[in-house]
Amino acid sequence: MHLVSEAYRLAYADRAKYVADSDFVRVPVAGLLAPSYLRERAASIRMDRSMGVPVAGAPAGAVSHLGIDDSLGLPSTSHISIVDRYGNAVSMTTTIEFGFGSLQMVGGFLLNNQLTDFAFSPNDAQGNPVANRVEPGKRPRSSMSPTIVFDAENRVEAVVGSPGGGNIIQYVVKTLLGLIDWDMNIQQAIDLPNFGAQTGATTTIERHTKVVELSAGLEARGHTVRIASENSGVQGIVFNGMRGPAKPGRLARDPGAGRWAGGADPRREGTAAGND
Repeated sequence: MHLVSEAYRLAYADRAKYVADSDFVRVPVAGLLAPSYLRERAASIRMDRSMGVPVAGAPAGAVSHLGIDDSLGLPSTSHISIVDRYGNAVSMTTTIEFGFGSLQMVGGFLLNNQLTDFAFSPNDAQGNPVANRVEPGKRPRSSMSPTIVFDAENRVEAVVGSPGGGNIIQYVVKTLLGLIDWDMNIQQAIDLPNFGAQTGATTTIERHTKVVELSAGLEARGHTVRIASENSGVQGIVFNGMRGPAKPGRLARDPGAGRWAGGADPRREGTAAGND
C-alpha cells in the first residue's frame, strides 16, 4: 500500500500539471512514458518514508511554466464491460458529472455538467496558466479509465473500468494488480479493499475493510491516513483461466478453458451476466 500510494502521488502530480486536451496543450506523452524518466521518478520513492505532498517532474518535451490544476472530482459516472460471442470487446465509462447533470433535460436526455472537469482557475497562485483551464471548444481532462488488456498475441484478456471520480484510476489499477500480479480471479480482484493517494499528503483507506489495520504502519512512514467510504463500481470480464505467469506483468491463457468470467463491484448496483 505504501509503494502503490507513493506511485500514485507521482502520477497524479504529473497529471495535474501536464495533462489536458492535446489539441490545445502540448502534452509530453513520450517524455512521461520514457523508461529513463520513470526510473528517475521511481527513485524518489523511499521504502521507509512517504514523500508527503508530491512535486511534478520535468519530463522531456514538457512546458515548464504551467500551473497546477484545481479541478473537482465529482461522482455520477457509469461503466459497462462487454464481450460478445464473436470476441468483440467494449469498455465504456460515461459520466454526466453530477446526479442530474447540469439539471437541464433536452429531448429526454440530461445534459452533462462536464465543465467541472476543467480547472476552476485559469491560472495558479503564481499566475502560471493551467493546462486544463476552460477554453472554447476544448475537451476537459477526465479520470475515466476504460481499459482493455491484450496478450502477446493481441487477444483480449480482460475488460475493466469503474466509476468513482478522481479515484477511478486507483480502482482500475487495484483490479489489474489483483489479476496480473496476485493471481486472483476477476471477482476477487474487484473485491480487494480500495486505497490510494492523489496530489496531497493524505492516503485514503476504505472503511470497514481489513486493511484499516495497516493505518498505524502507514502513519509510521509519514502518511496522513484518512478512513473513508470508497464508492468504486468496477465491472470486469476476463478470459477464464487467466493466471499470474512466471514472467511478471504478463497474462496467460489457459488453452483448456475457453470461457469468459465476469465480476461486478458489490459496493454499487451492477451485475455480471452471461449466456450460459
